[in-house]
Amino acid sequence: MRVVVTHWVHPDVTARLAEFCRPVGPSREQGVWSRAEVLARAGEADGLVACMADRVDDELLAACPRLRVVSGVFKGHDTIDVAACVRRGVQATVLAELLTAPTAELVVGLTLALRRRLVEGDAWVRSGRHTGWRPRFYGGGLAGACVGIIGMGRIGRAVASRLSGFEAAVVYSDPVPLPEAEERRLGARRVTLPELLAGSDVVVPLVPLTERTRHLVDAEALGRMRPGACVVNASRGSVVDEHAVAEALHGGRLGGYAADVFAFEDTAASNGIPAGLLEHPRTVFTPHLGSAVGEVRREMGLAAAEQVRDALAGRHPDGAITPRCPR
Repeated sequence: MRVVVTHWVHPDVTARLAEFCRPVGPSREQGVWSRAEVLARAGEADGLVACMADRVDDELLAACPRLRVVSGVFKGHDTIDVAACVRRGVQATVLAELLTAPTAELVVGLTLALRRRLVEGDAWVRSGRHTGWRPRFYGGGLAGACVGIIGMGRIGRAVASRLSGFEAAVVYSDPVPLPEAEERRLGARRVTLPELLAGSDVVVPLVPLTERTRHLVDAEALGRMRPGACVVNASRGSVVDEHAVAEALHGGRLGGYAADVFAFEDTAASNGIPAGLLEHPRTVFTPHLGSAVGEVRREMGLAAAEQVRDALAGRHPDGAITPRCPR
């Protein structure tokens, strides 16, 4: 059987796949195959190991008549047309748990960088203008700050747990409340979304991208936030209205914006990041580093390989987002 891997993976992953199939994928230098390259190679594939850059839709599935399983090496499944997979009898899987810790760590890192103005300070030193201590780049700490988490799933709880060590106050908004014991453990208090926006120094959306959550943090939401508050986005770019954020930054109402994800990643369009964001000094950006930990990526690849193995053997794999494949 042939399995196409759309992106470079750790050699251990290739070796695991080779135990039960013939894996085909790009070299480390190539990195990630384009959609055209995937379509050209996946026509005879029985399995597909996909990355965030892939859109698993009707066009791709139609080009792969033998396909039985798509294993997404990511957490959210907004890039997979689940209904199309079901119609064509293709099993689709994602990885629900392995990204929790590294993403939560990155959220805290982005928050600290933004609040303490680390990127601005770094640029100042590198410019050669630093001649000794002067009172500049004053920011805010996390001790005593209120961090509002929108969506208290696995990553939200992991972020709250890490923030407790910084003595930050944590509030959260979620349709489903945490058990009281879990709230006490995390030191988190449930509030309504308007209350969270109005009372938080840092707002962290951690929700999947759906039509309901697209532009959840828009101009109206930003207008509800206290002046000088910040937004940190490590969920999906389109959860935030980037143009509204740029306007709020340049208008002086928003104190800062940090992101590891961007709206252009969520669509086939390549409009890039708004210039109004890139040029503003009170921003911190990383290139989708949420899972960029070497050992974590290796574990993710191995888990995806096991999902493919199970599906091709007729078993219902862990992380399945579709019913048992009838084929």
